Amino acid sequence: MGEDRSGGGGSNKRRRSSHRGGGGNRKGRGGHGGGHGGGHGGHGGHGGGFHERENYTPGDISDLIASEELSGEEGSEVLHLQDLKAKPASELVEMAEAQGIEGASAMRKQDLIYDLLKASVRQNIAVYSEGVLEVLPDGYGFLRSPDFSYLPGPDDVYLSPNQIRRLNLKTGDTVSGQIRNPKEGERYFALLKVLKINGQHPEKSLHRVLFDNLTPFYPREKIKLEVLPDQYGGRVMDLLCPIGKGQRGLIVAPPRTGKTMLLQSIANSISKNHPEIKMLVLLIDERPEEVTDMSRNVDAEVVSSTFDEPAHRHVQVAQMVIEKAKRLVEHGHDVVILLDSITRLARAYNTCEPASGKILSGGVDANALHRPKRFFGAARNIEEGGSLTIIATALIETGSRMDEVIFEEFKGTGNMEIVLDRKVADKRVFPAMDINRSGTRKEELLLDEKTLQRVWILRKLLSPLSPIDSMEFLLDKVSKTKTNDEFLESMNQ
Repeated sequence: MGEDRSGGGGSNKRRRSSHRGGGGNRKGRGGHGGGHGGGHGGHGGHGGGFHERENYTPGDISDLIASEELSGEEGSEVLHLQDLKAKPASELVEMAEAQGIEGASAMRKQDLIYDLLKASVRQNIAVYSEGVLEVLPDGYGFLRSPDFSYLPGPDDVYLSPNQIRRLNLKTGDTVSGQIRNPKEGERYFALLKVLKINGQHPEKSLHRVLFDNLTPFYPREKIKLEVLPDQYGGRVMDLLCPIGKGQRGLIVAPPRTGKTMLLQSIANSISKNHPEIKMLVLLIDERPEEVTDMSRNVDAEVVSSTFDEPAHRHVQVAQMVIEKAKRLVEHGHDVVILLDSITRLARAYNTCEPASGKILSGGVDANALHRPKRFFGAARNIEEGGSLTIIATALIETGSRMDEVIFEEFKGTGNMEIVLDRKVADKRVFPAMDINRSGTRKEELLLDEKTLQRVWILRKLLSPLSPIDSMEFLLDKVSKTKTNDEFLESMNQ
């Protein structure tokens, strides 16, 4: 998985010792990072939170599963870790001071949550947690929190190699269950019992088919983006660049052409029209204020790694998101990833990839683009049920030769392309699409015959016009009708 296996802090020497399980400072938390292995090095025998039976039947995981009822002593309270993470830092400080925790105002939010959890467990409160599993090379794993963009922290929950093996868990699985306090010499909370895996009963994870073994197919079910009459982005895309479940789409955009606005529009349309779709928004190398704006205006899980983070952090976040999406698809869900941008993700992989000695123009290593292509190539419709849709932005005209090389490598890998035009954006026309260069492959699988015929007539009508004239003409006609069906009917008149 990601390069930052030990939680951000500490030297390389410290990281290596902590991964062996015996090194590092075994007492106390070790701050924000300093290595996950050290705190649980002595867990080999007892499995990180449950007492392992000497003999168990292969495939029998009943001793690992929590009952549907929230367990805990009679009359005891129940606390969900997600409730604590949703609270603002100021409220957590007040709670910590009420519990008698010293120095609360100087703590980071994750450290505050850690101390509050320890206090809750000591008071006989049953604590439940949910997170996305990251399995480390030594076989054990941790539940990372989407609230902190899967950044390793002191409030992560430890899973032993035995739990991971018997429950058939993989990186990206969303696991919920009851946790316990760290014992003496341990650093992290450990999972006692599993309640759900990817929102379903844990036994279902034993019988799932691997993502790579599922059969990819062309998108056949259209994702409707049309919501309100005056939201033209979704309406125009529905007509000329329809998105299907399993689409692999590129939004090709020069700077300042409204690509982020278009992504927001797509996200809001999907959450409104298709609540059954699980949506992930991945922002790589973006400005912090854009992350806040996206998370407040979009009803989806927003995961980010801002421009002030190192390249290996971008890579770790991207890997966690794509693995989570794959696990959901294995369970038959429809998943959409909106990525901004694949160019910056490819740059991060280029920085992290070991040098092969073969450098392409622009400073791109010959082997660096294999992993971002695998990320983008994971988008597919699954014949057995479920789909993974990825809509990614690709930057052009940035003045960087590397960005041009990255775009050329990704051009043609998608089955849907939206090209934004700088001149259209300069005239304050939104969406600033170049209609003649935008489109969807196999759109006949997504549109009915009648609609398809009229869209082809519309394209013939717009093809002689310049990008500005064609977009202004289309928006003028679309704005006079309330729905796309009404607009297509009006073409007869």
